[in-house]
Amino acid sequence: MINLLSNLKIQVPDKIYLKDPESSDLGKRIIGHSILLIDDIGFDSFTFKKLGLKIGSNESSIYRYFESKHKLLLYLTSWYWAWIEYQMVFATFNMRDKKAQLFKAIEVVTQKIKQDVAFNHIDEIVLNRIIINENSKSFLTKAVDSENEEGYFIVYKRLVKRLGEMISENNSDYNFSLTLASTIIDGALHQHYLADHFMSITNCDGNTTPTDFFKELTIKTISK
Repeated sequence: MINLLSNLKIQVPDKIYLKDPESSDLGKRIIGHSILLIDDIGFDSFTFKKLGLKIGSNESSIYRYFESKHKLLLYLTSWYWAWIEYQMVFATFNMRDKKAQLFKAIEVVTQKIKQDVAFNHIDEIVLNRIIINENSKSFLTKAVDSENEEGYFIVYKRLVKRLGEMISENNSDYNFSLTLASTIIDGALHQHYLADHFMSITNCDGNTTPTDFFKELTIKTISK
C-alpha cells in the first residue's frame, strides 16, 4: 500500500506556480524547507532570501518557481487541503453507513495530523501548524476575488463541497450543508489555535478534542 501511495501526486492549481516544484529536487527542497522556516519564524518574517540561505541556493532560483511568497503560501495551503481531501476520500470510500461516513470525514478534517510516509519532502505535522496559524493570510487579501476567479482556491472549495454533500446525505432537508461544512473545516483550525494559545476560552483540551465538538455539533444540528 505504501508503494502504491508513493506514486500519488497531490494536484495543486498550476496557475499558482511558475514551475512545478514537484518536478525537481530543488523544487521539493524549496517546499520542504519553506515549511520548516515559516514554522520557525512565521510567514510575516519569511523571505525568499532567508529561504535561499537555508537551502544553499540563490534567491533568484526560488523566483523561478514562485513569483512571490504569497503564491508560495497559496501553494502550501492548496497542497494541504488537497492532501486532506485525499485522506478523506480514502478513509470513507467503502463506507455504506452515511452517518459513520460523515463522522469519519469530520475526523479527517478536524483531528491532529499524523506524518504521511508517502510524501518524504513534506512534514505534514509542521504544515498543519502553518495552516492553523497562517491559513487566513492566503485569502484575507485585496486580491481574493480575482484569485478566486483564477481558481486558486478550487481545492479548498471542493473539500467543503464534498463534506457538504455528506451532510446532505444524512439530512436532505437541511438547508445549510455548505455553511456547516465550511464551519467545521475552518472552525477546527480555530479551536486547535485556541487550545494552543487561549485555553481559557475553549473546552477543547487533552480530553476533549475539536473532533468531539464538531461531531456533536453536526449531529445535533442536522438531526431530524
